Amino acid sequence: MRQPAVAGRFYPASANSLKAELESCFDHPLGPGKPSWEGNNRDITAAVVPHAGYRASGMNAAHVYRAIKENGLPDAYIVIGPDHYGVPYRTVMCSEPYETPLGVCEVHQEISERLGKMIPDDPKAHRTEHSVEVQIPFIQHIDPAPKIIPIIMRDQREENARDLAARIKDACSGFNVVIIASSDLSHYIPKKDAERVDNLYLKQVLKRDIKGMYGTLQENRMTVCGYGPIATAAILSEGTASELLCYSDSYDSLGTDDSAVVGYSSVVFRR
Repeated sequence: MRQPAVAGRFYPASANSLKAELESCFDHPLGPGKPSWEGNNRDITAAVVPHAGYRASGMNAAHVYRAIKENGLPDAYIVIGPDHYGVPYRTVMCSEPYETPLGVCEVHQEISERLGKMIPDDPKAHRTEHSVEVQIPFIQHIDPAPKIIPIIMRDQREENARDLAARIKDACSGFNVVIIASSDLSHYIPKKDAERVDNLYLKQVLKRDIKGMYGTLQENRMTVCGYGPIATAAILSEGTASELLCYSDSYDSLGTDDSAVVGYSSVVFRR
């Protein structure tokens, strides 16, 4: 079982404190409010969600999780995060459950077995990565019995995003899944600059223009950390509608230095 790596740092380490923190993310002035119902439309195919500490980006992330709850719960959540620590794989999944202070989050066995035949499966490679982990308590908060497939991307080039998208599509055939692309946007630049370049990038994301997304990153020398997961989600959502639920930055949530902010966005793609 994959043990928590950032409990007590990115989010509280005790179950009660974590539950309270999650509730506060929804109730925060930057948050969406609590879900009003559990829906059954199931037309959300994918989402972009930030992965900073909850006090920085949790209220932004809550917009996606409220939308999923009110849209209807899927068979599985395919959680794709970027590699921050140097895993020895282009892409690597984890077939072991993730444990959090809220309990054990099980892996979807059939999808895991299928995907494990197509990409490396190494739970040890997931041991320290936070980009997937911080999504799991949110998933547990909205879904009483969630199933996940955790994936880390080191190689975030377009060709690898397309390759991963094709493999996920094959592995998930017959199941209703949501792709969670875990990513923050611009890192440690002035607030006005972050808003400008993040807006340019998000326009391409909302159009699902993969070439435009990568071109905007390169032209503006952006520091989006999970552009590969975002591209994978966008590829798997071709032909869908898209919606930006929330854009904010670390100054909005923490009130810290507005000359060095990190940008956050919550986006959903719908059939």
